Amino acid sequence: MSKRDYYEVLGVSKDVDGPTLKKAYRKLAMKYHPDRNPDDKDADAKFKEATEAYEVLGDEQKRRAYDQYGHAGVDGQAGGGFGGGGANFSDIFGDVFGDIFGGGGRGPRGGPQRGSDLRYTMELTLEEAVRGVEKKIRIPTLTACTTCDGSGAKPGTKPKTCNTCHGAGQVRMQQGFFSVQQTCPSCRGQGTQIDDPCTSCHGRGVKEETKTLSVKIPAGVDTGDRIRLSGEGEAGAMGGPAGDLYVQVSVLEHKLFHRDGRNLYCEVPISIVDAALGAELEVPTLDGRVKLKIPAETQSGKQFRLRGKGVLPVRGGPAGDLLCRVQVETPVSLNAEQKDLLMKFQASLTGEKHSPQKKSWFEGVKKFFEEI
Repeated sequence: MSKRDYYEVLGVSKDVDGPTLKKAYRKLAMKYHPDRNPDDKDADAKFKEATEAYEVLGDEQKRRAYDQYGHAGVDGQAGGGFGGGGANFSDIFGDVFGDIFGGGGRGPRGGPQRGSDLRYTMELTLEEAVRGVEKKIRIPTLTACTTCDGSGAKPGTKPKTCNTCHGAGQVRMQQGFFSVQQTCPSCRGQGTQIDDPCTSCHGRGVKEETKTLSVKIPAGVDTGDRIRLSGEGEAGAMGGPAGDLYVQVSVLEHKLFHRDGRNLYCEVPISIVDAALGAELEVPTLDGRVKLKIPAETQSGKQFRLRGKGVLPVRGGPAGDLLCRVQVETPVSLNAEQKDLLMKFQASLTGEKHSPQKKSWFEGVKKFFEEI
């Protein structure tokens, strides 16, 4: 019976690159692996066919020979197991079996196991993040059962070694020329079995509880920063150590300030008169009000820097700055007299010296239309 084209077997084109080829084979291997289809002979045949195809196309030398001569160029080189310098089967099968068997090849899971790490997102105001704060949080977690001291067995008894895996937590399976390890189905990888489980935790060794913790947030933290509380995560299984709790900081938006690293930014509205004649204004900072001198003829969008009025970084270094960007406001709700005064003021302006940006803008517009 003639063999199918290897590219057709894997469902890829002849110009396929290495990562795509590996992905295609991995998908087929997981779908047709004999351990997933114990009673399906067609699946076993398709698995071997895909493996043979990948062994050839995954090796540059064999792939060149196959592209030039077809199956005749590689007969006797494919399907012969893992040797011969072919494709990286330890890599590909490590990935495949890790998904099929829940982490195959990582070793036994029997005995005490460290608890899972937990994450708690803490929302802070900008003031709290800049100055630091201490807050109490309540978190649901798993803690060691006090009745059985975390063993899962009824007091006076203890877990016994699993008769199936003899404490290894895994069993070895032989399928054709493959030999793989699988999580022990009897003890589910624990390596031990409990005949008489604890009535409080029902053999789990842990109980669900809610605990209150006090968390000290240092000054200068920002969104994305994490604080680790060692041993405050979930309790370990079978008496193992607890995991850690990571408190992740999320800083809320502020009504006046925008933070970028160690610097703060704010918008300061000023009147046309203050912008034209100059003025001294009070502007807010996180430490209180300060004086900001606005020079005469200030244009809208001008930015002023107040040094040292920003944030002192949590990781050290000098404090940042506060950058104030002025926005010149157009007066609204004018009465007849005010409108008349503005008209007279407009008429008093002669020449182009009073509008420094107007001349250059119109020149740019004129040039734009001339070039169309």
